[in-house]
Amino acid sequence: MGRPDGAKNARRHEGSDWTNQVEGYLLWQTRVQDAKCRARAFTEAFDWLTTSQRVEIERRYIGDRLQCEEQDLRRIVQRAADLRSEYEQRYRRLRLRCTAVTVSAVTAAVAALVVAVSYLP
Repeated sequence: MGRPDGAKNARRHEGSDWTNQVEGYLLWQTRVQDAKCRARAFTEAFDWLTTSQRVEIERRYIGDRLQCEEQDLRRIVQRAADLRSEYEQRYRRLRLRCTAVTVSAVTAAVAALVVAVSYLP
């Protein structure tokens, strides 16, 4: 006997969470590498820096860049959650309207049928 639909959906959701976590990790690692490359490119212009000064500036640059990236990603996540909530509300309202129209149409059809049948000999 197969799994109930709820179990299939739960497993699919778990897989989706895992995929999202891996995707998020890879995205973040890309941002880290990008910040490191930008920091190196930034300090290359200052050929008079000592090695320790260059390392410190790169470290601070990377930290600042990643802090900005994290804030941006948090804003994106919040906006996505807000949009999801908004669209879910719109979908619920649309579904209710469609249900109301369908019920009204069926009621009108049944009423018309009752009236038509009542006039039959």
